[in-house]
Amino acid sequence: MKKRTIAWALALLIGTTAGAQTVYDAMNITQKELNGTARFVGMGGAMGALGGDLSTMNTNPAGIGIYRSCDVATTLSYNILSTSSEYMNNRFDNTKYRWNFDNIGFVYAMKIGNQTPLRYVNFGFNYAKSKMLYRNMTMSGLMGQVDGAFLSQVRTMEDQAYQNDPYIKTDFDSPRIWEDYDAGWLGVMGIKGNLLDNELYAIVPNEVDALFHSQERGGVDRFDFNMAFNINDRFYIGATIGAYDVDYKKYTLYDEDYGNKEGYSLETDKRISGSGFDFKLGMIARPFEDSPLRLGVAIHTPTWYNLTYETGARLNADILFEGDTETTRLSANTVSDLRGNMVSDFELVTPWVFNASLGYTVGSMLALGAEYEYEDYSSMKFRYPDGGDMEFENNETDLCLKATHTVRLGMELKPISSFALRAGYNYSSAAFKNDAIKALPVNSISTDTDFSNHKEMNTLTLGIGYRGKMIYTDLAYKYNWYKSDFYPFYNQIGDQYATAPATKVDNERSQVLFTLGVRF
Repeated sequence: MKKRTIAWALALLIGTTAGAQTVYDAMNITQKELNGTARFVGMGGAMGALGGDLSTMNTNPAGIGIYRSCDVATTLSYNILSTSSEYMNNRFDNTKYRWNFDNIGFVYAMKIGNQTPLRYVNFGFNYAKSKMLYRNMTMSGLMGQVDGAFLSQVRTMEDQAYQNDPYIKTDFDSPRIWEDYDAGWLGVMGIKGNLLDNELYAIVPNEVDALFHSQERGGVDRFDFNMAFNINDRFYIGATIGAYDVDYKKYTLYDEDYGNKEGYSLETDKRISGSGFDFKLGMIARPFEDSPLRLGVAIHTPTWYNLTYETGARLNADILFEGDTETTRLSANTVSDLRGNMVSDFELVTPWVFNASLGYTVGSMLALGAEYEYEDYSSMKFRYPDGGDMEFENNETDLCLKATHTVRLGMELKPISSFALRAGYNYSSAAFKNDAIKALPVNSISTDTDFSNHKEMNTLTLGIGYRGKMIYTDLAYKYNWYKSDFYPFYNQIGDQYATAPATKVDNERSQVLFTLGVRF
């Protein structure tokens, strides 16, 4: 708690703009998922040392050096995304169905010679859907109490408004309060909705019956530009420049009912958009000339993002004033008061990625791949547009996140030369620490207090493929699942952080991918 208290003070003393983005927003954008061509997905993405596929530009760029002919391919997919949540015996199931354009790319293979040390110089480009964010989630139930205090989002409003006042004497009644970089929007909402008293303390008359619903849309597109070299048919070296386009939107509705005609609802819309770039270097080696064993290594620089956070919020509160028999409706609306949304720019620097892989072939009949990847999310950094560090957000990154370990396994069996069967498996450890919470600085314009701590992720894949003289087709099925602990907010009760019991969430995604390509 001491670290978070220090960070709250720093957010006021040195912050150059109102706080907005959070660790949870950043992780939605940066955490990886398996995607690419149907062959790549069918083998579980374990092709870092095997190469010979457009999608290896993003894992081990040296894989493009394996090509000895030109290649053009595109991939489409059909997705079923399911979220099941359970809290206090209340269960909600949300399912989304979506077609997606997953990739299109090419490789131009330029032969140098058969006897020269440098055999091929290859160039590649690939567009891919790096991250798809389409998800709905709903939960409902009583929030309970801790040490005699009813748990409520209003207490989060109190924390923000009350902690602000000792540092900056904010005029919460100002008509320009939403533009005050020292005022937190959530606290202002509580004051305008009369959910906080004159001393800025929370008014929670009864146990809270809460309802939460969210809708997420958008994702991240990636554009890879690759160059790779074949040296003596034993060593392959490659480099990729990646460009990223981000467009992520989230709508949340949170409602509290106190059972005496009083309560409120808070709606939040936010959007994160922008661009980024990174570099990837890789190498594949056949350590023994007569052996089919291949070893691969790759390193990915951080992705440097320039992003824009845009948000607006609307609160309607029904308050029963003393002596009244009917409630009074009080409202706060940042969108109408500002005539639009608040916009805040920031920079995000993701972690370095280290990748090691093995590949082994048995003639032209069997190919086996294994891959390990390490990424330390606690090293992720937030910066202001002028380059200064965002102390609060960086402190939260260190408190909430940890390193992840990803293992990919895959195989391809060709019972006949033109037909292939494939299978793969992925495991990724959790990036969130068990005690991670979504904390907002006292000057934050974020009003969505919900957060999900995702657990480890598992992925199973199957695939088939056909190779003609020039045209090839691949079909793959991917099943991905992970669990999450969801919380609509957290409260500070005394010297402890308190939450309602976790809503248990099951996240599943089924995806069918189809790739059509030409090699010549």
